[in-house]
Amino acid sequence: MGSATALDELIQRIGLNRQEIHQRRNLLDWQSSDADCLNAAADSVSSIQQAFTERLYQHLERFPGPASLISNASTLQRLKHSQQAYYQRLWRGPYDADYVASRLRIGLVHQLAGIELKWYLAGYRLYLDEILTALFDGHPNQAMYASLLKAVFFDMTLAIDTYSAAQRKALEDSEARFARALRGANDGVWDWHLGHDRLYVSTRWAAMLGLDRDSLGESSASWLNRVHPDDLPALRQAIEAHRSGNSPLLHHEYRIRCSNGDYLWVLARGVVETDASGQQRIAGSQSDISARKAIEQQLLHAARHDPLTGLGNRLRLDELLPQALQQLNHSGAREAALLFIDLDRFKLINDSLGHNCGDQVLIEVSRRLTHCLRPGDHLCRFGGDEFVVLLTDLACTEDAEQVAQRMLDSLHLPLHLAGQTLVISASIGITALQPSDASQDALQAADLALYQAKQAGKAQFARFSEELQVNAHYQLELQSALSQALARDEFVLHFQPILCIEQHSTRIVGVEALLRWQRGTTLVPPLDFIASLEDSGDIVSVGDWVLSQACRQVRTWQLAGQPHLHCAVNLSSRQLLQENFVGRLSEILHDSGLAATDLILEITESQLLEDSTATLITLRALASLGVRLALDDFGTGYSSLGYLKRFPLHILKVDRSFISGAPENAELTAISRAIIGLGQSLGLEVVAEGVERADHLDFLRAQGCHMAQGYWFSRPLSATELHHQFIAAPDERCTTSTSHASLEEPTEQ
Repeated sequence: MGSATALDELIQRIGLNRQEIHQRRNLLDWQSSDADCLNAAADSVSSIQQAFTERLYQHLERFPGPASLISNASTLQRLKHSQQAYYQRLWRGPYDADYVASRLRIGLVHQLAGIELKWYLAGYRLYLDEILTALFDGHPNQAMYASLLKAVFFDMTLAIDTYSAAQRKALEDSEARFARALRGANDGVWDWHLGHDRLYVSTRWAAMLGLDRDSLGESSASWLNRVHPDDLPALRQAIEAHRSGNSPLLHHEYRIRCSNGDYLWVLARGVVETDASGQQRIAGSQSDISARKAIEQQLLHAARHDPLTGLGNRLRLDELLPQALQQLNHSGAREAALLFIDLDRFKLINDSLGHNCGDQVLIEVSRRLTHCLRPGDHLCRFGGDEFVVLLTDLACTEDAEQVAQRMLDSLHLPLHLAGQTLVISASIGITALQPSDASQDALQAADLALYQAKQAGKAQFARFSEELQVNAHYQLELQSALSQALARDEFVLHFQPILCIEQHSTRIVGVEALLRWQRGTTLVPPLDFIASLEDSGDIVSVGDWVLSQACRQVRTWQLAGQPHLHCAVNLSSRQLLQENFVGRLSEILHDSGLAATDLILEITESQLLEDSTATLITLRALASLGVRLALDDFGTGYSSLGYLKRFPLHILKVDRSFISGAPENAELTAISRAIIGLGQSLGLEVVAEGVERADHLDFLRAQGCHMAQGYWFSRPLSATELHHQFIAAPDERCTTSTSHASLEEPTEQ
């Protein structure tokens, strides 16, 4: 703001019009003779005023405030010059409007420079004392001094008015800034005198609630009675905590009732003060935070719900399940159960129709499952194609089975999507909830029951039992020990002889190497651990060990008198898909000394389906190496004749499930006869598995099948046992009379 504008505003603020100036002069009894008296003595006081100016600034240097303003030499000289001019105008006049403006301008400059009024007035006092002493000592001139006092006091009133006006303006500016800040913050203001219980609220505070400020009472009840009942105790506690000094300020969120009955989320902030009499008052603001709370609720809902189906997610389940378990402790609580649902073969839908179609299936599944529930039950999407249902207030836990069956029936209804008609099935695990359960224990129990339903053939439900828990612990312990079995040298090979069954004699021509796990004194059956090796990937390293040991052992037997003995080894899918498998096998054959033609690798039909191109390349490389390939368990899978022509196979193995029914079961006999004839017509060597009776042997001989293995000849034996029974005394085995294995033991390999 320019100096002229500031001066005009100051004059207007003080109200210094012509009438006001005339009135002030009359109050001081100012006469034209006073001006003449001062003008006449102006020259005589000039030197006195100059000397006083020097002493004045020397005096002011003693005080930190003024001293900081006159510390610079050039500034000091300018101030002294202005001081002299001020005194000259005081004595010489003229005392007109310009005189008034110049005095106001000087006061304004001093105020802006930070010179407090006390220094200004103290300077006047010292000046009057100096003039009185210098001019009138011994020669009193009361008329002149009286005129001087009139002029000085006129100037003093102007100075006081200047400072007062500046302070009022500063206060108004501060209040204006505060008002603008409040308008910008859109906050309401409140002031509560606790001792008198008098409450002041601003217009904005009341407007937030759709109220008029005058309609509110002056006690705290007009505020606290509107607070939501659920939030009032916490608000009172927060106020008391701040009053007692346990919190530095009041900062609390709560809901307050509006004029229309709705509740508004607000934030109250305030600080407490204690006056000299010990009375407390709290003043603060109130902010409307309803928009933020709405966003928080949206985020909270999004964090606890699945975006695809709108169902609660795992986080939401983590909130619901502990509540349900806690309620079971209450008197009169009824039963509760947890259902773990997993869609069967859902991956096939994603792989064949795409993930978009898969998402639509999940949406429809969630809709169907929801319709099977009662109000108060909860359905959550646990992840992927897994869902969890929390059932409460059940008359008995058997009711959970009825719900599960309704779900299975509902899912089984045809689903029409993207021009396809799909039939969805699911497996469901059920567990009854107990008050002592932990959330994770309940989920684990339902998951174990789900696994049992999957194992039993899918599209059904199963209930949790303690046996499942015991078996799970056993499997966990087994897997942990299994991961260390190879390093601990706990694996052993057993061998089942493969015999040439001529019309009147049998002779050993090969062995099938079968993996066993010697865990302490227990020989763990392969059905208990082979799948775990596959899942963990350890089957690759263990499979290499099997190949190496089998090739070495068969080569040893060849050197011991069985030069034409061959070795058959089952090959896992993981081994077959290893890029360097053919190279590793070549090294194993080279290290053992076994010819590639004496090694047979057995594969299953399912392996040929997994990755036909990669599998075909690997199998052709093995065949080029000289290794013979056998298709194991033929007839139990897809039994595509295309496999027999496309892949370089040498041997066809007839599964024991067909041989076991021949010759009394006409259907199995026909299948066995067809498989044997098919292999022979394609030039493949046929090996029959599961020969356990004499009539099995007779049937095979009648069909022209010359190779067989089974318990009729021998169960799988250790290397030492097989050596004694088949290698060391082969002539004893090459007869029509054989010492048969007990059929009471399992016929597993």
